[in-house]
Amino acid sequence: MHSAGMHTIAVIGTGYVGLVTGACLSDFGLNVVCADIDSAKIEKLKKGEIPIYEPGLEAIAQRTTYYKRLSFTTDVEGAVREASVVFIAVGTPSAEDGSADLKYVEAAARTIARSLCGYKVVVTKSTVPVGTGRRVKGWIRDELEKSGRACEFDVVSNPEFLREGSAVYDFTHPDRIVIGCDSPRALETMKQVYRVLYLNDTPFVETGIETAEMIKYASNSFLAVKITFINEMANLCEKLGANVQDVARAMGKDGRIGPKFLHAGPGYGGSCFPKDTRALAELAKKADVPLGIVEAAICANERQKLLMAEKIASRLGTLEGKTLAVLGLAFKPNTDDMREAPALTIMGELARRGARFRAYDPAAMEEAKWRLADIAGAVTYCAGEYEAIHGADALVLLTEWNQFRNLDLDRIKAELAEGFFFDFRNIYKKELVENSGLTYIGVGV
Repeated sequence: MHSAGMHTIAVIGTGYVGLVTGACLSDFGLNVVCADIDSAKIEKLKKGEIPIYEPGLEAIAQRTTYYKRLSFTTDVEGAVREASVVFIAVGTPSAEDGSADLKYVEAAARTIARSLCGYKVVVTKSTVPVGTGRRVKGWIRDELEKSGRACEFDVVSNPEFLREGSAVYDFTHPDRIVIGCDSPRALETMKQVYRVLYLNDTPFVETGIETAEMIKYASNSFLAVKITFINEMANLCEKLGANVQDVARAMGKDGRIGPKFLHAGPGYGGSCFPKDTRALAELAKKADVPLGIVEAAICANERQKLLMAEKIASRLGTLEGKTLAVLGLAFKPNTDDMREAPALTIMGELARRGARFRAYDPAAMEEAKWRLADIAGAVTYCAGEYEAIHGADALVLLTEWNQFRNLDLDRIKAELAEGFFFDFRNIYKKELVENSGLTYIGVGV
């Protein structure tokens, strides 16, 4: 194979990572088949319906489908047979002990083995514990032995570093591409797959499989620790009369620290940081190398969410019969993802104490309805921010969607019964809010 265009790619799994990977690689000019055993999902994708909210993804998927570079199928084995490179992008949910559950990865590896013919590169794209690449090799070999076949293949670890809400941009403008493998042939194939980025001088980190797997966990855990650190500083600032935003801004000007992920708030959520920190901590325990800092961040993050509920309760006194306007339910803006979102913990705790909610989120309302099912009776979903505020006692801002950054404060003052403005993302200046006669409560300010 001499040109990148000749590689056919199969992506197993059409979740978040699989869809972004498949759509973006097809946009690079490669032929990509996204395969999934969920037939209802595949039918929707064939019609051009993207099941996740991710800016820019639908346009790419529709364009590349139109040009027949991207297709969808439930025939996983058929997709593997046709491909020279197979990405495993299935879910790795947390097991009971916090470690990553690899049942879907194993199922994908065994399916690939049954379809092997000719040399193939098998790529783990899902976030998997260190050592999974070796296990994938073992599962494939096991299946080949059972069927008495001999086929050549290599396994590569190629972790993704996509931020929800800007995943398309992140895929096409990465800080680095990590390729972990022990075969020059597989490395060359991966460089052809990412040829577009290689030509654009994207730094490639070429390393071993275990190291590539570790890079992903270490990166996410470090960011989770950084967020948790500034949240703890925020709590201390509040007690001592300091302003955490000024502290963070000054810290961020230090080139050794950098400004990113120093935004105090209600705790991190989402599909990566909670899951990956727990999986790394569990992996380290099994290796008898406990990670005190990561474990402390996990505990402190849960504490931070409950602290936000406490802040609200202490200001409002009794919560019985109180109605809170909640703006933002997703764990961050530009996504409908509510996995481990602070809203879940905070609203759950406040509902337990008798609070009711009028909630609005630009993208996550359908997701919220099932994730908050256990407190469904306490939540009214509204069509917009002002409808949510109407008839509420206090306002709680939990996700920093752009449309919440310029609210009509006078109108809010007129609507809210008790005038409390809980800005848990610190997107408003305290003086500005208080000039409207509202009582401002931020995080560490």
